Amino acid sequence: MKPLIYLDNAATTKTAKEVVDAMLPYFTEYYGNPSSIYSLGSKSKEAVTDAREIIAGTLGAQANEIYFTAGGSESDNWALKATAEAYESKGKHIITSAIEHHAILHTCDYLEKRGFEITYIGVDENGVLKLDELKAAIRPDTILISVMFANNEIGTIQPIKEIGEIAKEHGILFHTDAVQAYGQLPINVDEYHIDMLSASGHKLNGPKGIGFLYIRKGVKIRSFVHGGQQERARRAGTENVTGIVGIGAAAQRAMRIMEEKTKKESGLRDYLIERIEAEVPYCRLNGDRSRRLPNNVNFSFRFVEGESLLIMLDMEGICASSGSACTSGSLDPSHVLLAIGLPHEIAHGSLRLTLSEETTKEEIDTVVEAVKKIVERLRSMSPLYEDFVKKQK
Repeated sequence: MKPLIYLDNAATTKTAKEVVDAMLPYFTEYYGNPSSIYSLGSKSKEAVTDAREIIAGTLGAQANEIYFTAGGSESDNWALKATAEAYESKGKHIITSAIEHHAILHTCDYLEKRGFEITYIGVDENGVLKLDELKAAIRPDTILISVMFANNEIGTIQPIKEIGEIAKEHGILFHTDAVQAYGQLPINVDEYHIDMLSASGHKLNGPKGIGFLYIRKGVKIRSFVHGGQQERARRAGTENVTGIVGIGAAAQRAMRIMEEKTKKESGLRDYLIERIEAEVPYCRLNGDRSRRLPNNVNFSFRFVEGESLLIMLDMEGICASSGSACTSGSLDPSHVLLAIGLPHEIAHGSLRLTLSEETTKEEIDTVVEAVKKIVERLRSMSPLYEDFVKKQK
């Protein structure tokens, strides 16, 4: 059996050992309900408080501005739906981008059916938001701008500081889906003028099923789950103590290793890009070359079906994806790749490889050789490619 090479860290990451070790006592030893008044419950409450303070510190925020959720999708839903409800007397216009995660796009669909108007700002060929288009879209009734910090498919990092400044200048709330960026990039909510921020534990070597929403003090956002006083009465339900401990430990670890991790991942990323561009003809790098997540590589290969490529890579023991894990069952091409201007037939042939700090140069070399072999084989079965090659001659 071939050794596993895991290059789908944008979908989920392996939970770090130190994170698991931090969580374990709260399953069997300190299992009390944080709302209880006895000491066993107090131990759990203390752990939740510690994690909240750790995460707040990573963002330059206050502890009472961090609200724990079940993950990034819930955080995105909360930010948009609760803001819409709380500010609809001021206006019913929301601005987002055309390349957001479906947790944002589908929530916008939901709000549109309830009378809100959504403007989707376009991006350039590298996936960078068009700031002039954003400025032109602002209206007196605009209540929220929501733009992701970095794209989950093509890795492009958005001009978040500039977007935050535009929002602040016009008195509009600014939310960012930072699920891919948090733990990968340094983020300060005051520096970037961020009013709300979504993040998820399993993207930074933490557990699944836990995330948080940062809500700046003074933002009039409504409760999302009713039924109890947890999370300062904004999200009812017994706290996921083990998950909260896990995301706190993962955040602390991510900040500690960020500089070293970024240096290693970006070096391997650039090496992978260089080899594929040099050795696989008729390919296209998707996303911005410089404004890019340190671990993200996304290519489109002409005359290749992405699904076939993934299946054959899996047979070689290589885990990869064609885009977001949330849409992996869809036969439609990526909305992100279409938004940057790729035609359907090229968008269908995409491959996303996302690295971790454990990825090695030897693994990258193995993956490149596998991609070369598989792309060549798939193209050999394509009559379109055969006709294309004849025309080139």
